[in-house]
Amino acid sequence: MRHILKWISSRLDDFKLKKKLRILYIYSVLLPIFITDSVIVAIFIASESASMKKGMENIASAVKYNFFYDIEEAAGATKKIYMNKYVNQFMDRQFESELDYFLSYQAFMKDSLFESSIGTTASSIIMYADNPTIVSGGEFKQLSTVKDQEWYQYLEGSSRDGVLYMYYDESRIPTVDSKRKISFIRRLNFYKRDGCEKLVKMDIDYSTMARSFVKMNYEAPVYVCWNDKIILSNQGNYGQWKDFETFDLQDKVGYQMNFASYGAELTIYVLKPQTVIVRQMLKNIPLFILLVFINILLPLGFMIAINQSFTERLKELSQAFKRIDDEKLMKIENIRGEDEIGIVMRNYNRMVATINELIQTVYINRLKEQEMDIERQKAELLALHSQINPHFLFNALESIRMHSLLKNETETACMVERLAIMERQNFDWGTDFITVREEISFVEAYLQLQKYRFGDRLSYRLDIMEECMDYQIPKLTIVTFAENACIHGIESKTADGWIFVHVYLEDEVFYIEIEDTGDGMEESFLNELRNKMNHASIDMLKGKKGVGILNACLRLKMATDNMVSFELESEAGVSTMVTIKIPVLNIQNNGGEL
Repeated sequence: MRHILKWISSRLDDFKLKKKLRILYIYSVLLPIFITDSVIVAIFIASESASMKKGMENIASAVKYNFFYDIEEAAGATKKIYMNKYVNQFMDRQFESELDYFLSYQAFMKDSLFESSIGTTASSIIMYADNPTIVSGGEFKQLSTVKDQEWYQYLEGSSRDGVLYMYYDESRIPTVDSKRKISFIRRLNFYKRDGCEKLVKMDIDYSTMARSFVKMNYEAPVYVCWNDKIILSNQGNYGQWKDFETFDLQDKVGYQMNFASYGAELTIYVLKPQTVIVRQMLKNIPLFILLVFINILLPLGFMIAINQSFTERLKELSQAFKRIDDEKLMKIENIRGEDEIGIVMRNYNRMVATINELIQTVYINRLKEQEMDIERQKAELLALHSQINPHFLFNALESIRMHSLLKNETETACMVERLAIMERQNFDWGTDFITVREEISFVEAYLQLQKYRFGDRLSYRLDIMEECMDYQIPKLTIVTFAENACIHGIESKTADGWIFVHVYLEDEVFYIEIEDTGDGMEESFLNELRNKMNHASIDMLKGKKGVGILNACLRLKMATDNMVSFELESEAGVSTMVTIKIPVLNIQNNGGEL
């Protein structure tokens, strides 16, 4: 067997790849799938059709039997009344007065054993007679009171002595009785000599009948219909106080049985079960397992031979691409076969020789340039850090000195605590990025520190959208602008002033606004500062003015790939507002890096 596989493998080495794939597809994919699917489809069609039809037929037969049982029970009870001589005589008797009727009624119910003659039932039985001397009430009523009702009209139009009739009774006032009626009505004409028209109407207990129908736990949805009205169903269509619903699921019917009961033409609809396919699959698991083995074993022999022909060589070619020695690609030593893979392997060796030359002349030189560029950027950042630290520290310490002189150092401890919060962040340059939440804590510490200095002259408000708290910005960004607003806005103004800090998101843009009600700026200086902020560079920081603002602007530009924009608005003697806009895509959330 091994020699045969080796011979097939050597022969396949010279075949074109297209021919190999065609062989693989026919014998390993197309043929097994065709055989398997044909068998499965044939089994399922035959098995599902027969099983489903038989099951639905059995369900319909069981429903018909149970329905007939309830109706026959009602028909039997009325037949006992039909043949009861005493009942017929009582209904034909002409009573002299209402008292005479009442006394006769009590005597009749006591002596005739009426209830025991018809058995115990929860159904309602009422007898009607065309006798004006009968007082309507209890089990006996005058026939004239119901001659206009639809069930009586149905009986009159029928040639049968006993009929089954289903209707929605809107005339019944008590709400405790079901308004859906399944009634068996029988003429009491057993004794032909009687001249008085009599009949008995038995209303089957609909709620009990409907609940019993549901409790049968049929495996499919079942509907018993009369004139397209759903009389009984195991799907919850048995509300006792609403009219019968119309059956409109003809497209889902799997089996239908028509039958007649005492003049009523009824139809049983059994809907297609939803779990037939699953049951059939579980039932045919052994056959499925056999088909799986056929699909695996048949292509296995061909796959072994074909694998040795091109899969192994493709694996060698793939490993060759991954193998690098001293930044050089390695050649394939053992090239075999005359097919496309053999040609690719030879072309790969020629490509390796060319790429190894290019690596030396292009890639390594470019890598060195990138490393130098990264070092230059790190040096620029360090230069920025070294400029901002002493500048910020000087202003903080000046505030502490002024407060100590004015307040005799009674609150120095609190001021030092605020300063410590700021300076810990100021000197910690392990990372240049912090969350807005952390930055705002430094802003508040700084403004509280300045409030010790200015007293009631300085008020501030921080309005930060909660969704912005976890975004990351360069360290000391907002603090720098708040410091500028305090020193250049509030400090030079004798009247009280406010500083507002607002951070929010709008239309996929991240906004930072710092506003002060200080002295403002002249138009000429405003235009100059606005231009510097939007074009901040390392060269501009060599000057001595505006170092803090330009430093913050430059770090924001570097952190957002130059996608940040600055707006500066000011009115001399009134206010100044700085607005920073950053696209949301250029600022990181959830603790990530920018």
